[in-house]
Amino acid sequence: MFGNGMASLWTRDLALTATAVFMMRFGEGILGGARMNFFVDTIGLTGGQVLWLEGIREIPGVLLVFIAALTMHLPLSWRAAASAAILGLGFMAHALVGSYTGLLAVAVIASFGLHGYQPIHPALGISLATESTRGRVLGMLTSVSSLASIVGMGILALASNLMRNLSLRWYYVIGGAMILVSVYFFLRLSRDLGATQAKQPRLVFRRRHWLYYVLTFFEGSRKEVLGSFCTLVLVEQFGWKVWQLSPLLAITAVLSMLLAPALGMLVDRFGARWTLASSYAVLVLACIGYAVIPNAMILAGLYAIMRLAQILNLGLSVYVRQIAPPEEMTPTLSAGVSVNHVSSVAMPLLFGALTPIIGYSGVYLMSAVIIAISVVFALAMRIPTPREPSPEAALAG
Repeated sequence: MFGNGMASLWTRDLALTATAVFMMRFGEGILGGARMNFFVDTIGLTGGQVLWLEGIREIPGVLLVFIAALTMHLPLSWRAAASAAILGLGFMAHALVGSYTGLLAVAVIASFGLHGYQPIHPALGISLATESTRGRVLGMLTSVSSLASIVGMGILALASNLMRNLSLRWYYVIGGAMILVSVYFFLRLSRDLGATQAKQPRLVFRRRHWLYYVLTFFEGSRKEVLGSFCTLVLVEQFGWKVWQLSPLLAITAVLSMLLAPALGMLVDRFGARWTLASSYAVLVLACIGYAVIPNAMILAGLYAIMRLAQILNLGLSVYVRQIAPPEEMTPTLSAGVSVNHVSSVAMPLLFGALTPIIGYSGVYLMSAVIIAISVVFALAMRIPTPREPSPEAALAG
C-alpha cells in the first residue's frame, strides 16, 4: 500500500498507533453507515432535528480547550486511550435510547470522547514523523483509517442486506465494542511520545496563530454540511437505505485509502498553502453541484469527491507545526478544535432553522460562499522555508 519509502517510516509506536486507529475507525465504519438510518428510521427524526442534534453534539468540542488544559500533564497515549474509551461507551449507549432527549444525552457523551481525540490524532502522527515526512505520516494514518472504514462498512453492507430485520441498535453495540479494543493499543504506546523538553502550556491562544484559527473556524462551519448533511439528503430526499448508503461510504473509503498517502505527500511537496486552497476550490464546486443537480447518483459521486478533498485538511496540522514550537503544538491544536466547534455548533443550528425556508439547495449555496472565503485566507498563508520558523518569525510576511 505504501511502497518502499513509506515502509521505512514504520516504527513500533507508529505500528501501535496505526493498529489503534484501525480499531477505532473499524468500529465507526460499522455504525457510521447505519447512523443516518438509525436517526430517521429507528428514532424517527426529521431533517431539522438531525441538524440540531449535530449542532448540540458539537458542544463538547467548544469546551475542549479547557478539558485539554486539565489533562495536558498526562501522557499523550493516556489521553488517546481515555478518549477512545469514552467514545466507545457512548456509542454503545445509543442502543438503549428510544427518544430524542435520550439520543441527545448519549450523543454528547460520545462527543466528549470524539472531540478529545481530535487534536491527539494529528499530534501523535506529527510526533512520529520527521520535518520532511509529516504529511506522509498523517496521510498514511488516514489511509489506515480508510481501510478500517472499508472493512467496517463492508461488514455493515453485507449484514444489513442479509439480515434486513436486524435492529440497527446492534450495530452501535458492535461498533462501540470495537472502539474499546483500541484502548489497549493506545496504552501500549511509549509514554514519552509527544513529550518536549520545555513544559507544555495548558492553554495556548497566540496572536501569531490567528490565520490558523480563522481557517479552522471556517472548516467547522462547513463540516456537518459536507458530512452528515450529504448523507441526510440521500436518505431523506431519495429514500436510500443502509444497504444503499453503505456501499457509497465503502467506495469513498477505498478511494481515501488509496489516495491519502499521495495527498499527504502533496502537502509535503507543495506546502499547506496551495493544497488547502485547491481543496477548498474543489469543495466550492461540489457544493454548487449539490445545490443544482437533482440526481442521487451524481450527488453520491460529488460526496466521494468532497471526502477526498477534505483529506487535504491535514495541511492545517502541518501548518500548526510550522508556526508553533514543539511544546505548543498539542495545546494549539486543542485550541483550534475549540475554535472549530464554535462554528460547527452554530451552523447546524442555523441551517436546521433555515432548511424549511431555503431548502437543501440554499444550504449548499451558502456553504459554497463560506468555503470560497476560506480560499482567500488559505492563500494568505506565509511559511518560512526550509527551516523551522521561530515563534517570532511565524506569519511574518
